[in-house]
Amino acid sequence: MPRDQLNPQDDTPIILTNLLALTQSAIGPVQTVLKTATALLSNLVSTNGRVSAQLVETHQTATHGLAWLATYSQSLEQMQNWAEDLSKVNKFGETEQLILQITFGEYLWQICGGIQMNQGEILRLQDVGLDQNDMRVLMAPAVQTLTQNGNTQAARMRLVTLMQEQSANVIVGASGLDDELEMIREQFRRYAVEKVEPFAHDWHLDDELIPLEIIEELAEMGVFGLTIPEEFGGFGLSKASMCVVSEELSRGYIGVGSLGTRSEIAAELIIAGGTEEQKQKWLPRLASAETLPTAVFTEPNTGSDLGSLRTRAVKNDDGDYQITGNKTWITHAARTQIMTLLARTDPDDDTYKGLSMFLAEKTPGDDSDPFPTEGMKGGEIEVLGYRGMKEYELAFDGFTVKGENLLGNEEGKGFKQLMETFESARIQTAARAIGVAQSALDLSMQYAIDRKQFGKSLIEFPRVANKLAMMAVEIMVARQLTYFSAFEKDEGRRCDVEAGMAKLLGARVAWAAADNGLQIHGGNGFALEYKISRVLCDARILNIFEGAAEIQAQVIARRLLE
Repeated sequence: MPRDQLNPQDDTPIILTNLLALTQSAIGPVQTVLKTATALLSNLVSTNGRVSAQLVETHQTATHGLAWLATYSQSLEQMQNWAEDLSKVNKFGETEQLILQITFGEYLWQICGGIQMNQGEILRLQDVGLDQNDMRVLMAPAVQTLTQNGNTQAARMRLVTLMQEQSANVIVGASGLDDELEMIREQFRRYAVEKVEPFAHDWHLDDELIPLEIIEELAEMGVFGLTIPEEFGGFGLSKASMCVVSEELSRGYIGVGSLGTRSEIAAELIIAGGTEEQKQKWLPRLASAETLPTAVFTEPNTGSDLGSLRTRAVKNDDGDYQITGNKTWITHAARTQIMTLLARTDPDDDTYKGLSMFLAEKTPGDDSDPFPTEGMKGGEIEVLGYRGMKEYELAFDGFTVKGENLLGNEEGKGFKQLMETFESARIQTAARAIGVAQSALDLSMQYAIDRKQFGKSLIEFPRVANKLAMMAVEIMVARQLTYFSAFEKDEGRRCDVEAGMAKLLGARVAWAAADNGLQIHGGNGFALEYKISRVLCDARILNIFEGAAEIQAQVIARRLLE
């Protein structure tokens, strides 16, 4: 065995013997712990055999902790599947083996000792009701071997050495995707390197809108019609392809990677809930980017509580609707031609059942007059990051929406229609998070190689290498969770839990990568001129929009308990 594959402390192999069998054996004990925790918590938060919303809130740390435990369990399962699939086609090389081993070593230790829900909240198994007896299953030999010998300094240093040797590769380790999806990745990586990365930092620093030229080029590449059926002018590709495109464009700049998000949401709404006439009218326009949409849901006093929206839509005698109310955090609101707008059509129903969805047409604005359409006005919200499309507050006062633009021509279905888009939106957001994390790794890796301190490159210092290794490892974990949820969606299976897990973990991974990346840059990372400062700002939003981390955990836990 080559010397660099041995642990320098005792000349034992860095990669554990029978690794795949070992990691497979470790999954069962984790599943047992999860099953026990779910049963204990279900009893704690149920009344008369039904989960109580009040008790779930009372025991929120425990219920959200269950979601994180389940996410870690699913992460290990998907990493195992990834590794076994690669092994079957002889692609499970040293890099992939190290990624798998470090993943299991780290995540098993966190399950035993404390899962990081965020920097200040550590979930321990006793928090979800387990006692020492319940945890004893984690003393299984495979778990003990991996926790003691999986995520070692030698393994991390060896992985970083391989990352340097394989720096020409698009990503660290084989993704496990097919050749067609990898060709799509390479195409959009080339585009991002040429047309996005050289300019993104200036767009951010100058708080500029992404140039229309970029939107036009992405339209020609099919970004806005990627998953729209071919019969409506799209490409009819998979959600997995959407993930790869979003990932690579967000790696260049999250603003560019997010341009397709609103088109994805609008198309999903129309495909799932629109009439045939609405599909024929709007889907081809969305696919070609002739029409750019924006999502107009959130209100100043509701946040994640969409069921409490107050914006009113009153039907007049000619069948059109008059919209009155305020919206906030509306992305790319000025330059777009259509708003997917959620409003209350039944004033006597203050629940989600009184909401309806509209395809509200408007005139695109410009810098001098952002909102020229009668009945609406708006103002920009200045933000830390995620700047390429700008955020706005909107005020509607007698804004007219044609009656034919009520989605599905049916009132009271708006919230249900929106819920049908959550899976895709969260999968896509998880993919954006992966792209941001990968950008942090790209920048930090290069800086650690170039920057010399005490006579050698930063990357030669173990604690710098540790950070880079864990970035690469957790990015792969987030990838596999995200791809799995996309495949489930493509197969037509319900995947709200899987999509939530992908978004939950992906957002944490992106923030950790950006934070550690800035730490590697030291004082320079705190300077606005260095790109990592932008990546840090961009990463922070991922734990908030498309469902805050706490909302994701709540959704996952409720489904597990039900």
